Amino acid sequence: MKASQFFISTLKDAPADAEIVSHQLMMRAGMIRKLGAGIYNYMPMGLRVIRKVENIIREEMDRAGAIELLMPVIQPAELWQETGRWEKMGPELLRIKDRHDRDFLIQPTSEEVVTDIARHEIKSYKQLPVNFYQIQTKFRDERRPRFGVMRGREFSMKDAYSFDKDVAGMQASYAKMFDAYNRIFTRLGLKYRAVAADNGAIGGTGSQEFHVIADTGEDAIAYCPTSDYAANIETAEALSLIATRAPATQTMQVVPTPNASKCEDVAKLLGLSLTQTVKSIVLAVESEAGVKIFLLLVRGDHDLNEVKASKVPGLTEFRFATEAEIIEHFGTPPGYLGPIHLKKPVTVVADRTVANMHDFVCGANQEGHHITGVNWGRDLPEPLVADIRNVISGDASPDGQGTLEICRGIEVGHVFQLGTRYSEAMNCVFLDEKGQTQPMVMGCYGIGVTRLLGAAIEQCFDEKGIIWPLSIAPFQVVICPMAYDRSEEVKKTVDQLHDQLTAAGIEVIVDDRNLRPGAMFADWELIGVPYRVVVGERGLKDGQIEFQARTASEAQSIALADAIKIITATITSAQK
Repeated sequence: MKASQFFISTLKDAPADAEIVSHQLMMRAGMIRKLGAGIYNYMPMGLRVIRKVENIIREEMDRAGAIELLMPVIQPAELWQETGRWEKMGPELLRIKDRHDRDFLIQPTSEEVVTDIARHEIKSYKQLPVNFYQIQTKFRDERRPRFGVMRGREFSMKDAYSFDKDVAGMQASYAKMFDAYNRIFTRLGLKYRAVAADNGAIGGTGSQEFHVIADTGEDAIAYCPTSDYAANIETAEALSLIATRAPATQTMQVVPTPNASKCEDVAKLLGLSLTQTVKSIVLAVESEAGVKIFLLLVRGDHDLNEVKASKVPGLTEFRFATEAEIIEHFGTPPGYLGPIHLKKPVTVVADRTVANMHDFVCGANQEGHHITGVNWGRDLPEPLVADIRNVISGDASPDGQGTLEICRGIEVGHVFQLGTRYSEAMNCVFLDEKGQTQPMVMGCYGIGVTRLLGAAIEQCFDEKGIIWPLSIAPFQVVICPMAYDRSEEVKKTVDQLHDQLTAAGIEVIVDDRNLRPGAMFADWELIGVPYRVVVGERGLKDGQIEFQARTASEAQSIALADAIKIITATITSAQK
C-alpha cells in the first residue's frame, strides 16, 4: 500500500482535553477524532488496529467452540424489566422512547437479550452446552467521560454467554473461556494478569478480571511474585497482621490531642507508631425501620475497602453517615470518633488486624481527645470481625506462598460465573434427561475491544509515540524512500521491496508523500509501526538499505540482496 492511497492525519500537538498518554497519542497519530463527549470516530489507521484485535479474538473464540451472532444495539425495556435491571441500573443506562412512546435502551451489555434467544431456541439438554458471542457497539452514559477510549461512552466490546445444564458444565465452559482469554492477550503481545474480582452489577458466583499492566492503570492489583495468586485490590484477601492478641499492659486513659484529628497526627503527638492507632469510619444503612449506624475500624496505616465493607452482613446498601448522624450517635464531629463512650448504640465492625490489637489508641468521642491503652474484652465488647481493609505491599499472600506486591492495571476483560440469576428471572429453562424442567446455568465473558487500544498504548510508548505490539500494529513495516519522486532507482527498488514483502505476507506501506526525512520518520514513530526500511541513492550505490526496529536506538545497514530474507526472518521470529 502507498501512503498517498491511504489517509494519514497526524497532529503535532494533542488537544487540550487529552489527559493521558493513550488519548494524546491516539489523537496525534490520527487513530481517533472526537465527535462528542466520550464518542469518537475511528479513523482508518485506528480501525486497522481494531480489526486486528477483533480477528485475534474471533479466532480464539471460534477455537474455544463459541458461536458468533449479532444482537441489536437497541433493546426493548421489557427484557430488562424482567430481570429488574431497568429499575436498578443508574443513569449510565441510556433510556429512550420510540414514536409510540415505548421504552427502549441503548445496550451497555446483552445478558437479557441473549437469555431471551436461549429461552426461545433451546428446549432440551441435548442442545447444551452452547456459547454465543458477538462483537458489537455498546453505550454507557458515563457521567464524566474521559481518557479517550479508556472511559468513553460508546465503545466496541466482545461479549459471550455460555449456557449449560448444570454448575459443573458452567464451570467447564468458564474454564474454556479463561484459557481462551489467556491465549488472546498473549497473542496481542501484552503484559497482563488475570486476577480474582468482584462481580459488581453483573452478578453471579465468581469472576476474574484480565488487566493490562501499566503504571497509569486505574485499578490496583495485588499479586504474589512467587505464586499464581493475583486479585483486584477490591477483593484481595487481607490476612491479620497480628497472629494472636497480646494481653493488656496499659491502663485505659483519655488524653488531650488538640488539633490532631488524623491518626498520623495523633501518633506523632503521642510519640507512638501509627500501627498503634485505630481509624474510625461511620456508615449508615437506611430501611423501613429507620437508619442503622455502623462503626468500622481499621488500623491507622490502613484504608477501608468499600467493596469488602458492602459484603458485611447488613451493609449491602450502605452510605457514609452524615455529620448530623455522627454527632447524634457519637456526640462529636468526625476526627475524634471511637467505639467507647457512645451516645447511642452502633454496630462495631473491626478489621481482622484491629481485632487482634491490644493497648491501642482510638478517638474518645470528645473533641480534641483520644483514648490510649484500649483493649477488647476489658474495655469494650468483642466486635464483629471482618476483612474490610485494602491489602498493602508486604502483606502475606492468602495462598501462603509469599508476600504481596501492588501494581497498576487496566481492566480489559472480565469473565463471570453467572449461575441462574438471569435464567430464573426470565424463565430460561430446558428439559433434562428425566424430562424435568431446569434453569440453564450461565457464564458471561467480556473484552473491551476499543479499550484495548488505549491499554496497549499505556503499556507501550516512549517520547516519540506509540510502540504497537507486532500482532496489532496498523502496518508491520513502513518503507521510507529518499527522493521517491526524483530517483528512478529508488522508486524501482522501493516498489520491488514492497511487492516482495507483500507476497511474503507482510503488511507494508510505502511513504510516497515526499516529506522531509525528519518529518517522515517522526510520523511513523508517532504512529508506532514496528519496523522501518529506509532506501536512498547513497546506500544503493553500495547495495545497502537501512533497517530499524521501532524500539532500536540505531538503524542497521543490510545488503539489499538479503533484505527480504532478513526482514521476513525478523518478523517471523518476533511473532513467535
